[in-house]
Amino acid sequence: MGKVVSYFKSLLLLELLGGLGLTLKYLFKPKYTLMYPMEKTPMSPRFRGVHALRRYPNGEERCIACKLCEAVCPALAITIDSEQRADGTRRTTRYDIDLFKCIYCGFCEESCPVDSIVETHIHEYHFDTRGQNILTKPQLLAIGDRLETEIAERRAADAAFR
Repeated sequence: MGKVVSYFKSLLLLELLGGLGLTLKYLFKPKYTLMYPMEKTPMSPRFRGVHALRRYPNGEERCIACKLCEAVCPALAITIDSEQRADGTRRTTRYDIDLFKCIYCGFCEESCPVDSIVETHIHEYHFDTRGQNILTKPQLLAIGDRLETEIAERRAADAAFR
């Protein structure tokens, strides 16, 4: 019996008529179009965008060169070189993130014991040449310095969920 019913349904093209009916239903309704550069869609407070390196309030960089973010990165997008300073602490000499490789998973941010590397809300960035896809330590620190107040506010708002 089921084969007969399915044969008649395919013969009468009921699925096609249903699809055409749905198209006609939405054909005359007003469309919602977002005029992108002027209008922005709402963004989740936990959105992960381009990376930034943070500093302590006294101006010293937070990164202690533990290389946990480099180890946990599934895409191998982070490269860190470090050396010992005169006072015995270890700091990074090179901190590079390849944005072509990065999958913005947030593991680097979660693994950092001192909240040095964070992902910001910036999703609008572009590259003119191929070499610009690698964010270096000075670039990451500049992004962190520019957005420090906003990063701190977002971290405080998200603290209850961490």
